[in-house]
This record gives sequence, C-alpha cells and structure tokens, in this order.
Amino acid sequence: MTKKSTPPDPYAAWRFPDFRLLIAGRFVAQVGEMMVSVSVGWELYERTSDPLALGLVGLVQVIPVMLLSLPGGYVADRYDRKRVTLISQLVLVFCSLLLALISFTQGSLVVLYVILAFIGAARAFNNPAESALTPQVVPEEVYHSAIAWSSSVWQLSSILGPSLGGFVIAISGAAGWVYVLNAAAGMVLVVALLFIRSRQTSFSSPDEPPLQSLMGGLKFLRHSQLVLASITLDMFAVLFGGATFLLPVFARDILLTDATGLGILRAGPSIGALIMALYIARRPPFQHAGRTLLLAVAGFGIATIVFGVSTSFWLSMVMLILLGALDNISVVIRHTLVLTYTPNEMLGRVGAVNSVFIGASNELGGFESGVAASLLGPVGAVVFGGFGTLGVVGLITWLSPKLRALGEIKREKGPQVPDEQVETDPIAEVLSPEF
Repeated sequence: MTKKSTPPDPYAAWRFPDFRLLIAGRFVAQVGEMMVSVSVGWELYERTSDPLALGLVGLVQVIPVMLLSLPGGYVADRYDRKRVTLISQLVLVFCSLLLALISFTQGSLVVLYVILAFIGAARAFNNPAESALTPQVVPEEVYHSAIAWSSSVWQLSSILGPSLGGFVIAISGAAGWVYVLNAAAGMVLVVALLFIRSRQTSFSSPDEPPLQSLMGGLKFLRHSQLVLASITLDMFAVLFGGATFLLPVFARDILLTDATGLGILRAGPSIGALIMALYIARRPPFQHAGRTLLLAVAGFGIATIVFGVSTSFWLSMVMLILLGALDNISVVIRHTLVLTYTPNEMLGRVGAVNSVFIGASNELGGFESGVAASLLGPVGAVVFGGFGTLGVVGLITWLSPKLRALGEIKREKGPQVPDEQVETDPIAEVLSPEF
C-alpha cells in the first residue's frame, strides 16, 4: 500500500516561539514606521507648502542607506545580529522621540532632516541584521513558511500604518503624537528581541581582512548563480515597472478620479500582495520555483502594460492588485533562495547587497518613470516599462539555465559549494565584475 504524503503545515513557522516573538515585534514596529512616513510628509508640507521639501525626505534617508549598507552587512556577520538589531532599534526609537520634540516645538527643519539622515543610517545597520535573524529562529525546512508569513505581516502593516498615521493626525491635529507612538512601537520590537532565546551560531572569520570581508557579499553573489539571477531579475523589474510612481498623474488626468480614488489605487498593490502572501503561506513550497519566478515577473510586465493603456478605473485597480500579487511571488522566492543558498555567516552581507540593489532600483525606477513620462507621456512611460520588464525576463531566461531548471528550493547536500568549485553561469559573467 502506498503511503500517503503528509500535507504541508501552513502554520509551520508559527510553531516556533522565537518566530512568533520576532514577527509580532516586526509587525508593530513596521506599523509605526508606516505611520511616520505619512506624518513626516504631512508636517513638512504644512510648514513649508513646498513639494521640494517632500523630495528631500527620500534623498536624506537613501544616501546613508546606500553608503552604509555594506558596512552594515559586515557588522551583521561579524557580531551578534540580535544585539546589532537591538542597538539599531534603540537609535531609531531615540530619533523618533527627537522628531516628536521638533514637531511639538516647531523646531528647525534642518535639524529634522539631520534626524531623518540618522534614521537612514540606523536602518542601514538594522535591515541586514534583522533580515538575517530568520534562520536563527526557524529551521531550513520552514523558510518558505516563515518568509510568506513575514511578507503577509509587512503588507498588512503597509496598509494599516498610513491609515492609522492619518487618523492620529486627524484627531490630535499634530504629527508629534505619531512620532511618540512610533517610538513606543519600536520598543515593542526591542522587548520581543530580548525574549528571543536562539543565538547566532556562526560568524565571519575575524582573520579575514576587513575590506575583503566587506566585499564578501558581492563576491559570493558573483559565484552564486541562482541568487544573483533572482536578485537581478527583481532589480530590473522594479526599475522598469514604475507604474506606481505615476499614479497621481493617472488618477487625475487619465482615470479622472479624485484624492479618494488615488488612495484606493495606492492600496491596490498592497492588497494584492497581502492576498498572495496569505495564499502562499498556506501552500507547499513551489515545485518549479525558477519557472514560477520567471512567469510571475513576466506577468508583472504584462499587467503593467495593461495598466498603462487602461482608461477604466476598475480595470486599472485590478491590474494594480495583480501587480502586487505577482511581485509578492517574486519576493517570497527570492528571499527563500537567499536564505537557503547563502551560508549563515554571510547572510548579513548578502542581505545588504540585496538591499542596496533593490533600494537603488526603487529610487532609480522613480527617476526613470519621471524621465520617460516627460519624453513619452505617462502612458508611453508605463507601457515602455512593461515591455522593458518582459525584455529583462527574456534575457535572464536565456542567460541563466539553472534558474529556468530550478525546482523546489532546498539545499540538497550540505553547505554551499566553495567559490572555486562553482561553474560560473553566463549571467554572472555579464552582470558581475571581478572582485
């Protein structure tokens, strides 16, 4: 008699107490961060009535992230990640309290921007360390479940946070209380981290020269064909698929809706991503992960094109929901690949490189969309981005046969093969310089 296979446990990651603590703390802290993203913009525009003041917010935060993410990854691999995350969170809490002080006293905007820059610097150290905590709280066989539920929590916070931030401002009449609540939310994560019992078991070698160790994430990616291909695919999809950056133009001039309609459209990708994340969390790991990833990003490009040519509000809304859902498939597969195929002692540095690539493509994607819109019009810009995404999928499909053939994501035989024993994929030769 054939033995029936055991059905997958959709709540596998939740069976681990440390994961429950980590995900609960993350959720509360992420809601607080999303609240602040609304309050900072609201306060600056209230005090200056200058759109440039809003643009500077992103600039002063992204520069420290770009400059310090690689050192942040090195620190996450060289020292205890839980302690690095704790220190970074305490800095973020302190900065949020300073923002509250500036808000309540109508203090200097220059000081406010300096505080935002410190927040960016703290996140450059926090993000690689915090993202690398997941393998410390769950075993490898439930990475898929942990990442899917983490993505669900992130998307839920991105929906709830801005709404709660706007509600607090509406009832209090001031942004300062949002910063206070964010500080309290950050402390929830700090307390959760203090109760996590699992410890980091592997660290980068202290004998390795600091500069060589700092570049270790880049060197590893050059020889890790699957991880490099997935990150590259996601990076260029974000770069070209910048429909959301032009949503205000589409809402007013093409879909002929008001601010309420714009708010609904902005929620579309997060709604789609949340639905997909909850669905993935209840399903077994992808059996054809490479093919699924390529099809998801191709679908992302097609949905972008349809959104670009649509003049129907509800068709556009459906496409935005679809964009979010397909993007979440890419996120889950990419993060599972990184956690599975990256040695634990390099997770911080590889995560930092991933953050730089994706963060840069987000910022450059907005710039690309703006330039393309000025040359081709908003419709032409979005359609061009959709076809660009499809072109990238075709290129990666051709250059990375291992990604095409990838089945279920799992480490078959022990740790990652040493660099010198890896046969380099064409994509690594094309996209990566020698280090």
